[in-house]
Amino acid sequence: MSVFWFLAGLAIGILPLTIYRSHLSSRIDQLAKTLPPDEASVDLSIMSRLSMRLAHDQAQTEQLERKLEVWKQILYLAPIGYLQVDEENQLIWCNSAAVQLLGINQGDDYAPRLLLELVRSYELDALIEKAREKGQPHQREWRFYPASADAENLSQARSTPLRGLAFPLQGGEVGVFLEDRQEAVTLSQQRDRWTSDVAHELKTPLTSIRLVAETLQSRIDPPNRHWVDRLLNETLRLSRLVQDLLDLSQLDLNPAQRLKLKQTDLVTLINAAWQSLEPIASEKQVQFYYSGLASVIVRADEARMHRVFLNLLDNSLKYSPNKGIIRIETSVNDQSVSPQIQVDLVDAGAGFPEDAIPHIFERFYRADPSRVRSTQGREAMQPTSGSGLGLAIVRQIIEAHQGTVRAQNHPETGGAWVQVILPYERTS
Repeated sequence: MSVFWFLAGLAIGILPLTIYRSHLSSRIDQLAKTLPPDEASVDLSIMSRLSMRLAHDQAQTEQLERKLEVWKQILYLAPIGYLQVDEENQLIWCNSAAVQLLGINQGDDYAPRLLLELVRSYELDALIEKAREKGQPHQREWRFYPASADAENLSQARSTPLRGLAFPLQGGEVGVFLEDRQEAVTLSQQRDRWTSDVAHELKTPLTSIRLVAETLQSRIDPPNRHWVDRLLNETLRLSRLVQDLLDLSQLDLNPAQRLKLKQTDLVTLINAAWQSLEPIASEKQVQFYYSGLASVIVRADEARMHRVFLNLLDNSLKYSPNKGIIRIETSVNDQSVSPQIQVDLVDAGAGFPEDAIPHIFERFYRADPSRVRSTQGREAMQPTSGSGLGLAIVRQIIEAHQGTVRAQNHPETGGAWVQVILPYERTS
């Protein structure tokens, strides 16, 4: 009887071992299928096949590590900066360009350290948090001011305009590409200075030509007078272009100091701008509708803010179809940290070409006519006349007032939709 129980126990002990061995063999067979065909077809023992699989995996790991090292070297020598932080915003790696741009000094231990301890840039920190929070790439431009413990070095330190592109990685990590924008800013400043100098030089001769044309206008016989009228109109157009360039140049230099701020009612300015354009609107039978606040009192430069609405309404009127509608609505945005006034202008035209929207407020930008979309026979928004400075002036004035302006196409009407956002202080 004891022998029976011994054999039964032995069978019970061998059965799990046999099942485990069968499962292990099946698993090794599955792993062996991933081996190269010439190795997988060889009939070997379980241990031999397992050793072969481990050797194969180790070879692949070493190959991937070599590739990773190559890409890391390429990234380290890249002409643009790159840094990577972990889920706690600790700097875990950066290339040489990022070290030079941000003045990073990690020491010799290269241990992860909080990014704000190494780089005193709250804009960079906010960019990283934005990308992590949204779960998608995020871009921002700002001026970086290097920190220095030495007061003398701090006074001599120069700020650097940077553009950062942050993107989320696995495990809460975030990578950031950094681009030095100093060369682009310098070229832009040189261009603006050259444009301003040319505008100043053109102002005097254009004024002389205009005076001569006005003098000749009354002295030439009527059959030939249309030539002088045409000369005068072209001179006036060039004079307006020169004045626009001078206005932009003035706003470029200390824009806040160029403004004459006082309590101004935006609603009054909107209505006054439309009254100036009403004769043109009557010819096209375009109607204007205003809705929103009855009065919007802000601290603004009245003349320049009137120019903003005049340019916006003129632009919408130019591309609105006959018997179209232009709407302006004002509202208070309380969702931001401080209250803001939002002005929405929507017209009934064909809207902006999609590829032109990022460039709408650039100077001299004119949409490519071959790329302008057509919607139900309406004329799409493409400059057929003008200097291409109207919307650039709008942005310059709004930014001088610490506001923002953006353009898009309205999802319902398909027409151009311009939003102007300005700081607002409630009055009791």
